[in-house]
Amino acid sequence: MEDVPVYFFTGFMDSGKTSLIEETLLENGFGDDCDSILIIACEDGDTEYDTERLKKIHATVVMSEDKSDFTKENLKKLDSAYEPDCVFIEYNGTWETDDVYSGKVLPENWTIVQSLATADAADFQMYLLNMRKIMVEQLKHADVIIFNRCDDDTPKSKFRASVKSINRPAQIVYERSDGTVDNRPDEMPFNDKADEIDLDDSDYALWFMDAMDNPKKYDGKTVSFLALVYNPREGKKKLKSGTFVPGRFAMTCCVEDIQFLGLKCVYPDSDKIAHKSWIKIKAKVKNEFAREYHGKGPVLYPVSIEPADKPEDELVYFS
Repeated sequence: MEDVPVYFFTGFMDSGKTSLIEETLLENGFGDDCDSILIIACEDGDTEYDTERLKKIHATVVMSEDKSDFTKENLKKLDSAYEPDCVFIEYNGTWETDDVYSGKVLPENWTIVQSLATADAADFQMYLLNMRKIMVEQLKHADVIIFNRCDDDTPKSKFRASVKSINRPAQIVYERSDGTVDNRPDEMPFNDKADEIDLDDSDYALWFMDAMDNPKKYDGKTVSFLALVYNPREGKKKLKSGTFVPGRFAMTCCVEDIQFLGLKCVYPDSDKIAHKSWIKIKAKVKNEFAREYHGKGPVLYPVSIEPADKPEDELVYFS
């Protein structure tokens, strides 16, 4: 049995999956060297496949709209019937994806070589607010996430921070309504060009993700923010003397998926900073190697540390 590459497309209905698959096959010449291409469509959206054009490149569309039919047994039957050189799966935007990636569903000789997720920029924040778990399911495994129908008002920095909180390695593409890629730099809600940056709670998660992705950008700058201290001095999680971790808890998907966004801080008097205390920290950022980051990243060197009151809402958010 020959290995079959699988291209896996996720995203809500009408987010552009069908158009992206057709564009890949018909306009980008992807299918020119294939003798048999199998497209498995798991939902019937407003955009229909141009089956006549697809036939010319030996591509066949098969519907599999019932989750109970999307099984290893049935997919093996399709593999035998069509003997595809490659498979494109347009997945249903409401189905869980873990079983697909775990090997429970796809035939043994089918391998996901690329996963792409599409999202409508106009609806993304609404869906993330009201159906966050479902959105996370579509984004968490994707290699590339494409925001389509973007315009000048699209909050790209918020989108990127939301995605990175779910799927750190993902590549993000912003596509405008005319199909062109929007390469304008993301605009932050704070002045990221200033030498001194005073962060509000609403900005911390965005800044943290940007600093982790682009540590050179903040090298030498000074940053201030309200922080919760992680600084255990006993037990297995005891930190090395001379360091502590200021940060904030952030909600990504739901209450069950809250994570601590903290940065390594080098401070000779770290033993005096109480674990789980609240502080207002002002620190110089240096882009340098840290074992905790497994490479280079933003390391803080305090300029000042002051005790602070616990805020009403201890969480920070990505949108």
